[in-house]
Amino acid sequence: MPQDSDPQRNGELLIDLLDMESDSPAIVCPDDDSAVSYQQLAETATRIAGLLRSVGVERGSRVALVLANGPEIVEMVLAITLLGAAAAPLNPAYTASEYAFYLGDLDPELLLVPAGEYPNVRQGAASSVRAVDVELLADGPPRLHLAGSEIRKQASFEPAEADDVALLLHTSGTTSRPKQVPLRQRNLAYSARSIAAGYGLTGADSSYCAMPLFHVHGLVASTLATLASGGTVIIPRRYTSHGFWTQAAKHSATWFSAGPTTHQMALNAREDHAAPDTLRFVRSCSSALSPTLLAEAEDAYRAPVLEAYGMTEASHQMASNPLPPRAHVPGSVGISAGAELRIVGPAGRDVPTGEPGEVAVRGPGITSGYLNNPTANAEAFVDGWFRTGDRGLLADGYLYLQGRLKEMILRGGENISPYEIEEVLLSHPAVADAACFGVEDPKYGEVVGAAVALAADAEPSDIADHCREHLAAFKVPTVIHVLDSIPRTPTGKVPRKQIATMVAGDP
Repeated sequence: MPQDSDPQRNGELLIDLLDMESDSPAIVCPDDDSAVSYQQLAETATRIAGLLRSVGVERGSRVALVLANGPEIVEMVLAITLLGAAAAPLNPAYTASEYAFYLGDLDPELLLVPAGEYPNVRQGAASSVRAVDVELLADGPPRLHLAGSEIRKQASFEPAEADDVALLLHTSGTTSRPKQVPLRQRNLAYSARSIAAGYGLTGADSSYCAMPLFHVHGLVASTLATLASGGTVIIPRRYTSHGFWTQAAKHSATWFSAGPTTHQMALNAREDHAAPDTLRFVRSCSSALSPTLLAEAEDAYRAPVLEAYGMTEASHQMASNPLPPRAHVPGSVGISAGAELRIVGPAGRDVPTGEPGEVAVRGPGITSGYLNNPTANAEAFVDGWFRTGDRGLLADGYLYLQGRLKEMILRGGENISPYEIEEVLLSHPAVADAACFGVEDPKYGEVVGAAVALAADAEPSDIADHCREHLAAFKVPTVIHVLDSIPRTPTGKVPRKQIATMVAGDP
């Protein structure tokens, strides 16, 4: 990988991840079998950076973008960060009111959106936000249009610096109001290289991108880590579970990463498809992977399935189960991989080995703090460590998560992990998906409630009996709601409080 001669850059910029002179494929789009080489990717990003600079984007600017998966979103992110500006990719599925919140919070210099698409974006954007139409071309890099005219002029620009904010992302907001997370060039470059090194990625590897590129899982793990290794990223414009099997095989994917929900959907759509014989490992992240699903996935993929632990605030990965021959442990998110790990008590001191507490992390990939949120920063960042808000324990170097501290169910003084209950629920043959949450109770303060989606006929009483066989009585759900499906965030997380509110009126 090329290193810039300027010691200030020192390989800590996103563009430094690329071998800019290579004609090897950096991105392949399986929908039309098109490919973008490393050289073309760097050239397009540089050209678009010049166009954006000519319309006012500069170091410190914020640029929001709403683009579906594909080479273009990678090109745009690299272009924006070349200027020392911050890219803020947003979910194309948001409603107008959601766009109004996120764009109001970001206050971007520009909004990049495909011409004629996503009307909710324009409806939610304030009149002060300048929208640039992105014209997607079948036979070349995109064109940009502002106020009806193509932007043709390229302006010169100073190179970005390692401390420039490259990405502005919001937390998922499952337990509080979404917070802005600034990730600097050096944070992201470190994280990408760390992931690549941890999984032994090389130029011979091809990553199938099953996750959205508006989120760090897809952008950092699937994409930037692969580009840092000189490999190829296979990016479908629209991921489908059926398409995965044929596209991954056709393009010789050697690994891919997804959330448990996406893995389950892929297994459900497998039919007579065989896993690509090129797969050397599969990664799971973004929410808890049950041991049952892990076993099913390994059987289907015919490759080790490695559960990992990541957060936006850490530029994604903090821990991961290692490649064989080292053990990958069901129910664990693995060993330190990208950050130092500690388990601390309420006062921030280490708890005795093997006891649960709050997971705290530090390392080069960790954000320096939330934007404009001193209260959240005072709570989360202590003595150089980031307190994740996750409850867990370390045993023999492996980290076991027990849920978000704010989502722990406190029944009569007993802390109950929703993860543990969900794992048992999912082990019932009729349960396809499950969520566990606290329900207010006058006697115990809280009791355990649950919601399930079924794959076969079953009565809630049968499922409760199954729980009694595997759980202490105080952990058994007092009520089990049957839903058509369990709501999930775009990255597969379970919004437990939202589900609890949704079913609160049911008997």
